[in-house]
Amino acid sequence: MARPRKFEETQAVEAAMRAFWDAGYEATSTQDLCAATGLGRSSIYNTFASKHDLFEKALRHYTDERNARLAELMAGDGPVREKIRTVLWWAVDPDPADPAGCLVVNALVELAPHDPRIAELLSRDTDRRIELVRTAIEAARLRGEIDAGKDPLALAHFVTATVNGLRVSARGGTGRAVLESIANVALDAI
Repeated sequence: MARPRKFEETQAVEAAMRAFWDAGYEATSTQDLCAATGLGRSSIYNTFASKHDLFEKALRHYTDERNARLAELMAGDGPVREKIRTVLWWAVDPDPADPAGCLVVNALVELAPHDPRIAELLSRDTDRRIELVRTAIEAARLRGEIDAGKDPLALAHFVTATVNGLRVSARGGTGRAVLESIANVALDAI
């Protein structure tokens, strides 16, 4: 009995996400995608309209997963500084099974400058992450956890930019001690 297409598609998108995350869009060939997904070339093109379509689905999968995790953390109980520390340490101490860096940051650099669809997807993703962090910081400010003179939106942008910078640095080979020191400086600014 054949596997349902939805199962194949979900598995293929996850596998393609990891391939694109590791090598980037341009450097990931159709053959690389076949190897990663276990699908043949015709199956890939029967399931997805193009390499770009598969990349877009993989990027959405990545952002949906990451934003769900962030939303859960930010909505949970506990001091906002601990929540921000958790977010920073996701970049300092990522899952060793994941490729280095961040698929979003990679796509921002590689594709967004010349691909309006990807640029729009990434802009919406960034806005979502900033809003999740801003909301948590604003609530903490109202509870007196954060100095009333600090701007929650500016802090949310700062946290997001710091996480992106940490991921780029990690991908570039920066050691854990330096990444921790950067994260600690950022945490002190909150």
